[in-house]
Amino acid sequence: GHCALEMPSGTGKTISLLSLIIAYQKYCDLEITFAHDPRCLMKNAYPLHISKLIYCSRTVPEIEKALEEMKILIEYYEKETGEKQKFLGLGLSARKNLCIHPEVSKERDGKIVDGRCLGLTASYIRRKHQEDPSVEKFDTFGRDSVLPPGVYNLDDLKDFGMKQGWCPYFLARYSILHANVVVYSYYYLLDPKIADLVSKEMSKQSVVVFDEAHNIDNVCIESMTVKISRKTIDRCQTALDIMDKKVKMIKETDKQKLQEEYRRLVEGLRAASVSRETDMILANPVLPDDILKDAVPGNIRIADHFVSFLKRFVEYIKTRLRVQHVVQETPMSFLHHIKETVCIDKKPLRFCSERLQSLMHTLEIINNSEFAALSASASFATLVSTYSKGFTIIIEPFDDRAPTIPDPVLHFSCMDASIAIKPVFDRFQSVVITSGTLSPLDMYPKILNFRPVSMSSYTMTLARPSLCPIIVTRGNDQVAISSKFESREDIAVMRNYGNLLAELAASVPDGVVCFFPSYIYMESVVSFWCDQGIMNNIIKNKLLFIETQDLAETVLALENYYKACENGRGAILLSVARGKVSEGIDFDHHYGRAVLMFGIPYVYTQSRKLRARLDYLRENYQIRENDFLTFDAMRHAAQCVGRAIRGKSDYGIMVFADKRYSRLDKKGKLPKWIQEYLKDSVCDLTTDEAVQISKRFLRQMAAPFNKEDQLGLSLLTVEQLESKEGQETAKLAQRS
Repeated sequence: GHCALEMPSGTGKTISLLSLIIAYQKYCDLEITFAHDPRCLMKNAYPLHISKLIYCSRTVPEIEKALEEMKILIEYYEKETGEKQKFLGLGLSARKNLCIHPEVSKERDGKIVDGRCLGLTASYIRRKHQEDPSVEKFDTFGRDSVLPPGVYNLDDLKDFGMKQGWCPYFLARYSILHANVVVYSYYYLLDPKIADLVSKEMSKQSVVVFDEAHNIDNVCIESMTVKISRKTIDRCQTALDIMDKKVKMIKETDKQKLQEEYRRLVEGLRAASVSRETDMILANPVLPDDILKDAVPGNIRIADHFVSFLKRFVEYIKTRLRVQHVVQETPMSFLHHIKETVCIDKKPLRFCSERLQSLMHTLEIINNSEFAALSASASFATLVSTYSKGFTIIIEPFDDRAPTIPDPVLHFSCMDASIAIKPVFDRFQSVVITSGTLSPLDMYPKILNFRPVSMSSYTMTLARPSLCPIIVTRGNDQVAISSKFESREDIAVMRNYGNLLAELAASVPDGVVCFFPSYIYMESVVSFWCDQGIMNNIIKNKLLFIETQDLAETVLALENYYKACENGRGAILLSVARGKVSEGIDFDHHYGRAVLMFGIPYVYTQSRKLRARLDYLRENYQIRENDFLTFDAMRHAAQCVGRAIRGKSDYGIMVFADKRYSRLDKKGKLPKWIQEYLKDSVCDLTTDEAVQISKRFLRQMAAPFNKEDQLGLSLLTVEQLESKEGQETAKLAQRS
């Protein structure tokens, strides 16, 4: 069955899950091995056979961390048993992270890497260069070989690929089918376009773990959402002109190829999916079985006809973008309008993605990045004609932030996260959703529409109280502090935020990380601090670094922040909830002795896509608008402050700077492991009181603390574990 588990961040969640599931996997294998032995006592002890563990995480650093934990675990098995383990675990990431080609690997843009990779590895390219020694040989030799047992991270795969002359990406894609454990991104299971390429052959007897899954509903929605702008349409028209020329050229030079494709399409798409493994970057966004069983409709089988069909469809979208006001409609309404206006039926639209992929394969179009816009339009055609519920179409004539500049955009927005994840729940026998911040737990079964057999929130077992969560509701001038919209321009609130940071910067050693609800609010507050001279008080004690919306600038700021913490100078990092720093970057030990959450990170509530989703949740799942918005804000706030604690020997101060956190409806939605340290005495503090409590906490934490102090409390020796196991066994024996 499926379950949702909330476990504190940084306390061995990953290694616990890996240890448990791999141990179960190994004993299941033993049970099968000795199934016919009459002396075997394990028969039916493990009712479900697990063939594979699929461990999904969000970012490449998190994937690498899980693989390192797995390496430690397998080394421990080998040390205890004294024999080499017949075990294969590996990670899989995007082509750009695994590329070893001397020229392609220099590219930074993933889409360019994908396009150039296709130009080197497509089946028709391989056929032409079978005897060329410069072409990598995985297809020729790698498929008959098996990756030796071991745990391979991304660098290990690249090293192995370099030695063998094989592409690490295709080596990993092929090896995941017979690996015991696979670690990769959520999108490889949740995005239908990628899942059909990578995860289609995964065994149903697999256990799936979604780690750091507090945002899993947003990932599901993103994977099924399409955005089409005027620029997208222009690129589509350019791509269609190129395609038209290629069709005419191939008609003159190799007509047989088009006739062969036509024959395959008549037979049905199941037979047409040739060379899917290497070529099909443009996968179908839905792939319902009935599409694959059917033959492609007659009016789009011939290449010329299909290109003309796409031109009509793109032109129709272009006319729909010529709007003066916001339009919102259902997929059914859109299909009715397109049929009435340009006589395009629903059925050929459903086949657009597959038909486009087939034609690009036939025309041997290599530079896929030029055709990305056309792929998005084809995905939209397939999705809008497949789903009638759970989606909405919103056409906006301009961006709300610049209402005087015409910039029309069509959003095909998914409102139901369960659509993308339903095939995963239906297909695999056990799916585990886990994170340090899943509170309130009962929200996830509602928004993902599944029935968990178990839901648990675990607390943290600590040898000393190394968490210090506090709620600051007022400044020293007794003015209430809050980031709510009405108070955002209040100079007293911004001044109190600045004074709070300045006083904590003077009291807290090493690194201090601050989170704001949005980039715009952070910019206005920092600007005010500079004008009023508060910034001088802040930087008197520590260096200041700021996260921006530019990735390169943020990476540079982070590197220098770490350096300042390392050399004892101390630093402050100003960042944004839902930004790059708030997810997947740890501020363990001296990198984050205090984390401040300025305000409550509510999402931008005037977004039309969000409004449509809130209406859908209210009508279909009886989730009230305020409940969902508060749940969403509090999980992001908990995720931000949770960056400070990354282990049982670590300690940190968590400051919630907003009067609204003291209310029960907000406080009660924080994770259990934070709530147990959030006593009433620290829930309504002024700046001075918060600083005094922080100083007292830091003095306590400064006392010497070593491994021996944790034994028997938060850390157990092997003997203590065996003793506890013996006690549990005795209790079970007494009951039976």
